[in-house]
Amino acid sequence: MRILLPRLLRSLASACTLVLLLSGCQSSGVGGLLESDARPDISGPAASAIAGDMVSRLAEQIGPGKATIVLKPDGSPFGQALEAALKGWGYAVVTDQKTDQGTTVIPLAYVVVPFEGQVLARLSTDTVELGRAYAITANGAAPASALSLLKRG
Repeated sequence: MRILLPRLLRSLASACTLVLLLSGCQSSGVGGLLESDARPDISGPAASAIAGDMVSRLAEQIGPGKATIVLKPDGSPFGQALEAALKGWGYAVVTDQKTDQGTTVIPLAYVVVPFEGQVLARLSTDTVELGRAYAITANGAAPASALSLLKRG
């Protein structure tokens, strides 16, 4: 029994370590980005307000109109508003077509979800991730939190 217990503990510790290391390798979506997803019941004015604010903050991080954005919209009002906001800031937006060789492209994914009476919005690229909570109002949406910024690499 004395010999079995340390061997069992070592095996258990090794198995836990292996599981932890492998769980860090998981990613979803293409290129490590999540699939775009937004609620279809967000009103057009609210979607436009959120998209406009988030794109202005994104432009601060990657520069206005300096690249082609690769966007896979989900058909929601937010996806349409985001595409319009990106074009308004001078970005070329491609949704399903190929780009020319040598063109700087930035894959962009978004998530908009309800949370405790507010809406949480997130934009993700390979190098930067932005997030913010919004309160939905009668004529749009207003920021309800500070901007969360994560830079990678």
